[in-house]
Amino acid sequence: MTAARSGPAFSVHDIPFSTFGSWFDISPVIAEKTYAEDLHLVSHQNGMHGVLRLVPLNTATGDRAEGRVEATPGLLSWIGENGRVDLAYESPDTVRLWGSGLGFGVFAAAQTLTPFSGTYFFHDPAADAYVFTSYETGRRYRVSVLSGTRAEVAGEQALGGADRGLAVTGDADGVWEIAIEELDTARPPYTSSAAFEAVAESARREFADFVEAVAPWRSAATPAAELAAYVVWSATVRPTGLLSRPGVLMSKHWMDKVWSWDHCFNALALAPGCPELGWDQFHLPFDHQDAAGALPDSVTHSEVLHNFVKPPIHGWAFGHLRRRLPTPPGQTELVETYDRLERWTDFWLTARRAPGDALPYYQHGNDSGWDNATTFDPERVVVTADLAAFLILQLHELAALATELGRPDDADRWTRTAAEIQTALFEELWTGDRFVARGAAGGTTWSSASLLDLMPVVLGEHLPDEVGGALADHIKAHLTPYGLATELTTSPHYLADGYWRGPIWAPATVLVEDGLRRAGHTRLADDISARFRALCETHGFAENFDALTGTGLRDRAYTWTASSYLLLAEAHAHRESH
Repeated sequence: MTAARSGPAFSVHDIPFSTFGSWFDISPVIAEKTYAEDLHLVSHQNGMHGVLRLVPLNTATGDRAEGRVEATPGLLSWIGENGRVDLAYESPDTVRLWGSGLGFGVFAAAQTLTPFSGTYFFHDPAADAYVFTSYETGRRYRVSVLSGTRAEVAGEQALGGADRGLAVTGDADGVWEIAIEELDTARPPYTSSAAFEAVAESARREFADFVEAVAPWRSAATPAAELAAYVVWSATVRPTGLLSRPGVLMSKHWMDKVWSWDHCFNALALAPGCPELGWDQFHLPFDHQDAAGALPDSVTHSEVLHNFVKPPIHGWAFGHLRRRLPTPPGQTELVETYDRLERWTDFWLTARRAPGDALPYYQHGNDSGWDNATTFDPERVVVTADLAAFLILQLHELAALATELGRPDDADRWTRTAAEIQTALFEELWTGDRFVARGAAGGTTWSSASLLDLMPVVLGEHLPDEVGGALADHIKAHLTPYGLATELTTSPHYLADGYWRGPIWAPATVLVEDGLRRAGHTRLADDISARFRALCETHGFAENFDALTGTGLRDRAYTWTASSYLLLAEAHAHRESH
């Protein structure tokens, strides 16, 4: 054993091994729902691409060595019958590997190759290192042999479909070591005075510092807090490409983007312990706000999509964010946020309201974040109660900011608009028992068995008692042993793995729990929090969960799920302490 392990153990099939700031991970997941036999170096620049195949080798035969993989936040290991290989991040763009008793192969990942694409492999005499040039990522991956012997080199300078890569084995003592760097075009030959043990220990300490910052309240009563922190920490990337500030991707599996409502939950979880990073998460999509004031649907390294938007939960989020920051935002920060929220709000008040209508509309389910919810089955261009509720909260936050910034006329205008929309919400969409949706172009209304219809509970203290009570009663019907099903399990449209037509989702849980608590339904809010926390503690931090079995679904390492756990666990810990 070359380095002490510390932190929670996890499976790299569920959670990729990575580090804070890196744009690549080590994982068998090489594409959406696609698992390779071997671990790969997987890049998230220019999309998700498995670049290098990493293979422990039997030193006697050169064949792939069987064994098991173990992972903790600072150290990844292949452990075989005759030896082991350890991997640790030295920096966001460099990993070190140390082996004893096993050889190791670094090969170009399997691809469809032509002379003009795929990975080109060559020896660079200037650095005495081997370089893989990736067409897909636009980056180079340099392998420097620090000790041991180059046992095999294949496909050097080859074109087309040839295998390419190198294998290393130990010297007389059976030990070898290599470094793999991700670089743009060139840098000086790799050098480091740090022993592998020191590299792994440094990585362990960096994560330990992070988890202490974001979850100092953790205890045996919140057993998943460290792993949740690791999911967020390891999915954070440094500024590059279209990201001008550090970003927490939703995952370093295939959901490797920042969507314009997912980011709010990461911002809130990070705010107390990592305030600058939390602030950056809130503002990152606003950096790409368009001329109409709309936020993009998603942002990543090399792509900004504007084909859809996401719901205006940002007023709700910012109200919580600034209360969670250890130091209140200064005047400059408040002005910038006010201007951005104002433009985002004006987009909904102008571009998304039909002439003469008080209530805004979605153009597609994707705009709501609940892509295929049954609320959108009758029509897609729809006036919904959740949208009005989020916009009301955003208008209240703008009014509060305007007051703080000494803009009383603006504050009055936002307050009046919030009251007008809330009046219209109840007059047009409240039936006396529940909210309905209607087509934006006509007067036809309908209800569904989707939890989305109940999301106006986010209005919390702004709800009349009878409305809050009715919503709470309907919400109870969505509770399973694991949490809130997004479609009633008794609905004919319920699907166990139906995305927003049944599975449990973190953001809906946090928003409903918060609204119920602010509306005075604390017992139900406590129950929802407890069920979701227990779900994560048992089944991890998947994109969503089977509502009847708790099984994690889709992407299994989703940061807004981890952040939602941290938010609910922290709040629970504080309530218990008081």
